[in-house]
Amino acid sequence: MSGKINVTRMLKMVNRGESQVNIAKKFGVTPAAICKKIQEVRGKTTHAVVADKIDKIADHQIDAFAQLEKINRKANELLDQAENDTHEAIKVMAEIRNQLKLQLELFQTLYSMQAAAEFQDTVLDVIGKVEPEVRKKIITELNSRSAIRHAVTFR
Repeated sequence: MSGKINVTRMLKMVNRGESQVNIAKKFGVTPAAICKKIQEVRGKTTHAVVADKIDKIADHQIDAFAQLEKINRKANELLDQAENDTHEAIKVMAEIRNQLKLQLELFQTLYSMQAAAEFQDTVLDVIGKVEPEVRKKIITELNSRSAIRHAVTFR
C-alpha cells in the first residue's frame, strides 16, 4: 500500500501502541506524514467532541431554566405549607438557596467557557492576519496539547 493512509487502520495501529515509524512503513509514507495525519484526526475529533459538549451544555441550560421554574413553584408551595411553622420555612428557604447557588455556579462556568472561547478565536484571528504560518503552528501545538484536555479545540 503505497502513499495512501487508511485513517481507521492507522488509528487502530496507534491504539495498539505501534510506533509512527512502523505505521509509516506499512503505509509506504514518511513518519512525518503519519504524525501530520494523527494531528489532523485529533483536531477533527476534538472539534466534534467539543461541538457535542456545547450542544449538551445548551440543552442543559434550557433544562436549568425549567428546573428553576420548578424550584420556584415548589418553593412557593412549601412556603405556603410552612407558613405557620417558622423552623420548617427556614429549612425550605435554605434548600432553595442551595439550589439557586448551584444554578448560578453552572451559569458562571458556562459564561466563562464561552468568554474564553471568544477570546481564543479573536487572538488566533489577529495572529492569522499578521502571520498565517505562526497561527498554524500555534493551532498545531494547542491541538497536540488538547489531546490531554479533550474539552478544548482550536480552529
